[in-house]
Amino acid sequence: MPSAPLFSLCELCSARKPFLRRPKTGQKICQFCFFHVFETEIHNTIVAASLFYPGERVAIGASGGKDSTVLAHVMKTLNERYNYGVEFILLSVDEGIRGYRDDSLETVKRNKDQYSLPLEIVSYHDLYDGWSMDNIVAQIGKKNNCTYCGVFRRQALDRGAQKLGINHVLTGHNADDMAETVLMNILRGDTARLDRCTEIITQSAESPIKRSKPLKYAYEKEIVLYAHYKKLDYFSTECTYSPEAFRGTARALIKNLETVRTSAIIDIIHSGETFSLQRHGGRNHAKKLVAGACERCGYISSNKLCKACVLLDGLNAGKAAMQIKLEDSEPAESTGETFVRKQLESLSF
Repeated sequence: MPSAPLFSLCELCSARKPFLRRPKTGQKICQFCFFHVFETEIHNTIVAASLFYPGERVAIGASGGKDSTVLAHVMKTLNERYNYGVEFILLSVDEGIRGYRDDSLETVKRNKDQYSLPLEIVSYHDLYDGWSMDNIVAQIGKKNNCTYCGVFRRQALDRGAQKLGINHVLTGHNADDMAETVLMNILRGDTARLDRCTEIITQSAESPIKRSKPLKYAYEKEIVLYAHYKKLDYFSTECTYSPEAFRGTARALIKNLETVRTSAIIDIIHSGETFSLQRHGGRNHAKKLVAGACERCGYISSNKLCKACVLLDGLNAGKAAMQIKLEDSEPAESTGETFVRKQLESLSF
């Protein structure tokens, strides 16, 4: 008889004592096996989707948070282990949030040295007429500020990649993020998005840059465990302007489902992957977007003005309206919020 019962050994290697219960499968495994399966599953995802080709230059969207830090660490590890032949570059966006982004960027700068990867930083202030998120929130308040940040951030990543001569950006979206998006689309009745919201590679007429998600099947809990036990240097504070958004409701529901069924996250992702929507004209007929260029900034857009420029018009109109109000001591007829809402309603998203 063995000196220790079978259940006291790692369920994968049967050689070492278990170190943790894996959130994704419930298996009791040792630390070595956890690192191995976590990294190997990401490698298998990369190979199955043919994400890279030898000689490709790829930007890693780096925020300093756990997801992007783990992504950078694992990409460097796998690139060396499996000889992908890819040149990775860290690409960060400075939204201009004092006490949050300035601190997280210090983490990214340390990651640059720790992983020996080049770093490029682009800022809202430089790209968007001097507007930072601190300035935007000071004008519009915390309500709907994520709409501005989301549009500006996507375009900033694209512009940063173009500046580097790169057309492929990796993002740290994980399995929990993907499942939340599927669930949000279901709860909203937005069935047109269900068949594409789980795609591992995305590229649209609105963007010249391809994006991919190597962590698509990695559980958030396992990312945290990996970062913790690998002693990675990451920034854990949440954005100070993050409101109680609808995604938070979906996240809470996902977490509750996960406690009952550990495979719930992957099951939801697979549901989105296998969903197919038949469109037969009428209001369900998909409108084909034809890529053009924004008349103002030259960025790719299917409208005369890109989304970022429309939002900037609203911000600038709001500033002008406030100035008029202060000078005349009378309410302005139009505010930036009203202006931008009317403009956004006319856009093709």
